[in-house]
Amino acid sequence: MPSSKTIVAKSVDQFLRSLRERNASVHTIKAYTGDLANFAAYVGPRGWRNIDHVTIRGFLSHLYEKGLGKTSVARSLAAVRSLYRWLAQEGMVQQNPAALVSTPKLAKKLPRVPTIEEMNSVFDGQMPEAAAFPERDRVMFELLYGCGIRNSELIGINLDDIRLSSEAILIRGKGKKERYVPFGESVTAALRAYLPARQQKLAERKKAISALLINQRGGRLTPRSVGRIIKKIAIAKGLSPEVHPHTLRHAFATHMLEEGADLRAIQEMLGHERLSTTQRYTQLSVKHLLEVYDQTHPRAK
Repeated sequence: MPSSKTIVAKSVDQFLRSLRERNASVHTIKAYTGDLANFAAYVGPRGWRNIDHVTIRGFLSHLYEKGLGKTSVARSLAAVRSLYRWLAQEGMVQQNPAALVSTPKLAKKLPRVPTIEEMNSVFDGQMPEAAAFPERDRVMFELLYGCGIRNSELIGINLDDIRLSSEAILIRGKGKKERYVPFGESVTAALRAYLPARQQKLAERKKAISALLINQRGGRLTPRSVGRIIKKIAIAKGLSPEVHPHTLRHAFATHMLEEGADLRAIQEMLGHERLSTTQRYTQLSVKHLLEVYDQTHPRAK
């Protein structure tokens, strides 16, 4: 008995088979299976020549009508684009009409930020036993939260970039843009404890390196290592397992706003090109202010 599957449905099956052969993640295959089944059902018996970017836009509209959110629709479009890339590699299509369809604009979500109290709890007392190099790990936390710098900027800091006397660090940001970021007493104290320990480790390894932050072998830390260390210590100190270096940058900006800092000053410290990027933090801050107002103002009760 001949298969009643459409041309598109057959191609989807072949594409999913190729993903399995390439050991794609189970999560990806499961998501693509559902999204592409919807696509095959929507286009019906049409052949590839009769499907253009207007058809694909119609498919996305159909998903919206079914009540799917922007994130799900964006994922479905990504699945269709991947399918077309595979079809092109197999020589089954000449063009990728899905590339002409723009991805739905997703609202930029900021992660939940640890409270000021939660952040203070990280710095109170010693670094936990999970810290393999406690002096260095404290410096990492102090710099990420105390200066609001990015992970890539943190590992790029060299010894010469630190101006201990003026309490400022030269940071190399995106697009090789440089800025000075101030730091306070707690960063100074952490640096003073770490620098001799760093020197000792390098002497043991008979190494010389310009990087401020070094690994156990005396090399420069990688962004992945920083992420792993931050997560391990955050969990040991009772923070969410979702904490990563960027969370501390968000916490820096949010807490500065909550304490009354000027938005433009925060923009400068974060190294944001546009003020609109920094303004995202006001969403979190305003939410916090409303909660405080509701809880404390006599007329709000």
